[in-house]
Amino acid sequence: MRRQRGGVLRAILLVLLGLGVLGALAAALIVREGRQRIEAQGPLEEPAIVWVERGDTVRAVIGKLEGLGALEGGRADLLFRIEARLQELAPSLHAGEFEIPARASIAEIVETLKEGDPILRFVTIPEGLTTAQALRLIAAAPVLEGEITLSPEEGALLPETYAYQRGEERDAVVRRIMAAHDEALQALWPNRAQDLPFDTQEEAVILASIVEKETAVPSERPRVAAVFVNRLRRGMRLQSDPTIIYGLTGGEPLGRGIRQSELQGETPYNTYVIRGLPPTPIANPGKASLAAVLNPAQTDDLYFVADGSGGHAFAGSLAEHNRNVAAWRRIERQRASGGGR
Repeated sequence: MRRQRGGVLRAILLVLLGLGVLGALAAALIVREGRQRIEAQGPLEEPAIVWVERGDTVRAVIGKLEGLGALEGGRADLLFRIEARLQELAPSLHAGEFEIPARASIAEIVETLKEGDPILRFVTIPEGLTTAQALRLIAAAPVLEGEITLSPEEGALLPETYAYQRGEERDAVVRRIMAAHDEALQALWPNRAQDLPFDTQEEAVILASIVEKETAVPSERPRVAAVFVNRLRRGMRLQSDPTIIYGLTGGEPLGRGIRQSELQGETPYNTYVIRGLPPTPIANPGKASLAAVLNPAQTDDLYFVADGSGGHAFAGSLAEHNRNVAAWRRIERQRASGGGR
């Protein structure tokens, strides 16, 4: 009887051992099959963008991926959660838009969400815009969120192209543009020329805004700045047309020529009437104009007028300037009669 019992126990033990081996093999096969499916091409036919919002969970992202067609049915969501846990996606899940490539596998999608760079969008603030005009561009920029509640002063923005991500607050973009202005000015100010006819950074920005509005030719900015610096040193009025327009419209296009009565109009910005600088900038100057007024060209120029080529003719005397003005008037008449471009 004991011998019989021993044989039965050995038989049961062998069966249990066999089941253990088979279970381990089955588990290995399941793991292998799962890994193959995780690394297999996905169903997405074309690249698509998934937007991960702040606070999204892995489960929420799975729902978005399924909506895009990047995850097929069946056990794809379970496999995604397994891979997300293995790769520790949840602590590394960043907000932003991510491009999922066509046929991306589950493994590739998880890697994209964990290691990939969010898609950037851009807003460009051209040089010479007023603050109101610049804020309108930011307000119209797509996929930003929130209203603009900040009220930057005129000249407090740095014209540049700025990157942003979907879902970023508009106020955050405005703050970044204001900070860029402050950083640029702080970097340029210590290296300014000696004996400039102004003492503060605010005055430098005011003069730079006038230079910005007077010329669109980058190489001319130091020379235009020199004209205004020389005039300030001599106590001459700046006589800048853009300052008249700012006094009339706040920097919005006038839509016509300046009238003689407006040349003599009493506004705080009319530099044909006031001496020195206007009370505030008339636009937002770029780095080049800021640099130009802090280190103007070394010339004796006191005047400039359009030369017909998009640039200006400069003069150090009124007589020379009058000749340049006469030449410009001839060009204007030729164009009006169809004899010139």
